[in-house]
Amino acid sequence: MPALDDHARRFIALSPFLCLASSAADGRADVSPRGDPPGFVAVLDERTLLIPERKGNRRADTMLNIVENPAVGLIFFVPGIDETLRINGRATIVDDPALLAPLAVDGKAPALGVRVAVDEVFLHCAKALIRSRLWDPERRIERADFPTLGRIIVDQLAPDDMTVEAAERIVADNYKTELY
Repeated sequence: MPALDDHARRFIALSPFLCLASSAADGRADVSPRGDPPGFVAVLDERTLLIPERKGNRRADTMLNIVENPAVGLIFFVPGIDETLRINGRATIVDDPALLAPLAVDGKAPALGVRVAVDEVFLHCAKALIRSRLWDPERRIERADFPTLGRIIVDQLAPDDMTVEAAERIVADNYKTELY
């Protein structure tokens, strides 16, 4: 479909998570996860979405890509629903405080947003999520079965003066103080 219908709007309203795909002018692709309370993406009209740009890993890959190449793809997920919603369009970066104010969480509005001019909208079949059993609680991986981010930071970056415990404290503090 070339525009958002009632079903697409309802899916977006229920979705707490999406993946945003972009690519640089040279073709390097990137996919960035985005999440907030359900309905965090604003539907401005039947052809326009606004996604808050929250604090992240400070890489800004998506924003740099949008400047070079506005084509983006979105895939929305709703926990417990195996179908996904896909949207393709053209993105721009916005910094209008009045436009971004309604996207505030815990009283903190984003400084930037990604406005998407919708070109194509469709529900995607459930086969991949059914095969993966993504929402099946029995398929959850125990946290102890994969190293913590602190452990991985120490292993991959090998900071001589950092312990795993120190790295884990930094990560935990960042999650507490830099979420919004």
